[in-house]
Amino acid sequence: MDTTAKNEQIEKETLGLVLEEFTQEQKLANQSINDLISAVNAIGSKVDDLKKEQEKPQAPVINDNKPLQQIVLKELVNIRQLIGEQPKGIVRKFQVLLFPEQDAKLFYKIVFSRWLLWLAVMLLITNIYKFSISYNDNQKEIKIEQIENDRIRKSWNYMYNHNGKAVKLLMEKAYARSGQQADQ
Repeated sequence: MDTTAKNEQIEKETLGLVLEEFTQEQKLANQSINDLISAVNAIGSKVDDLKKEQEKPQAPVINDNKPLQQIVLKELVNIRQLIGEQPKGIVRKFQVLLFPEQDAKLFYKIVFSRWLLWLAVMLLITNIYKFSISYNDNQKEIKIEQIENDRIRKSWNYMYNHNGKAVKLLMEKAYARSGQQADQ
């Protein structure tokens, strides 16, 4: 019995909920019907106003407007001719621009990002080239001086080893003569 009583109570609650939903839907439907009725009444009043306005006398309507159209077309043709006959100004420009008139930001972006980078790279390369040339010239001078010094050293060694004391005496005499000439 408990189960049947519980089932009946659950059914009553469900029916109550369903009835409440139906009443809410009915209220919404009634509200929308009332809105429609007021909208139809408003439209009806506007239609009545339009009928009253149509009953008022209006200005006479001209059925034949061909002469007016011809006059307007004739004047349009005249205006077109006047515009076509006007002299057109020819503007000739000769400009030397260092910077472009349009897209200046793009130009500056290109100049300062790419050109300056390449300019710096080229400057670095030229300085390296100049340094390498001067280094090469200095090395050549050093080698020439070393060769000359070696030749002089070898000649002195040769003279000292082969001629012995006779060369030494000759050298001392030559040195003494050069000293006397310097004193005079």
